[in-house]
Amino acid sequence: MKLQPVLKVEGLTKQEFTERFIKTKTPVILKDFVKDSPALDIWNYDYFKEVAGDLVVPVHGSENAHPDMVKSAPIAKMKFGEYLDLIQSQPTESRLFLFNLLIEKPEIRKQLIFNKIADNILTWLPLMFFGGGGSSTRNHFDIDMSHVFLTQFHGEKKVTLFPNQSSNLLYKLPYNFHGIGDMRNLDFEKFPALQYANGWECTIKFGETLFMPSGYWHYIQYLTGGYSVSVRALSSARDRVVGFSNLVFTRNFDNAMRKILKEKWYNYKVKEAYTRADKAIRKIERKDHLLER
Repeated sequence: MKLQPVLKVEGLTKQEFTERFIKTKTPVILKDFVKDSPALDIWNYDYFKEVAGDLVVPVHGSENAHPDMVKSAPIAKMKFGEYLDLIQSQPTESRLFLFNLLIEKPEIRKQLIFNKIADNILTWLPLMFFGGGGSSTRNHFDIDMSHVFLTQFHGEKKVTLFPNQSSNLLYKLPYNFHGIGDMRNLDFEKFPALQYANGWECTIKFGETLFMPSGYWHYIQYLTGGYSVSVRALSSARDRVVGFSNLVFTRNFDNAMRKILKEKWYNYKVKEAYTRADKAIRKIERKDHLLER
């Protein structure tokens, strides 16, 4: 596995960003995507506890606990203020997944200002993520195939990225959008195809925004407790068609088959993921052999 660092840039025009990163589907860290946001100065744990501390939130645990599911079910509910105290005080795998604080408290949303560096950025639909130090998200790509701008507002996250064409090397489950290859504890004996996957790696810090092109796999680790905001941007017409199909057909088909076949369906998908990974390895090795001749 070869991982190259993600470039950090600022001061790009919309045309420069489009030509260099959107058209080439290359990840990049923007240092000025939210530079004019009052949120950079206002947001902190005490502020959130004051304006929303009594809200009851669903808390998610380890994403690897249920590898057969699209996402893990909540493991508990608690007041938002109590959750913030938890991630402030100690490492924990507890995360808030798509807890829409920005919808619950619209006045907070008004404190965000985004640089319109690309067309079709859905600034009206920001999503907020909270996690404790040591928590992580499962290696996956987003079902809707949109571009994603992920901004860190507190703490640090380590992000590993792979292009969509690496799906088989990452042991993608058929009819799902995540893989079973363990990215936290790389085991090349159990998942040999992982060592052939090449991508990017970076750490995003306060005020920085990671641009993840549509279809990109991302594995995110919270190096510290913290929170971030993501906004999406519409991608190419082709990607939008694929995203629509994923949402309407693929996801529902998988849910139906899981109900009908239960564990047999998951076992089939795991077997198929290994089969596809082995084929991908052989294809790479044949190509390398031809280049050596």
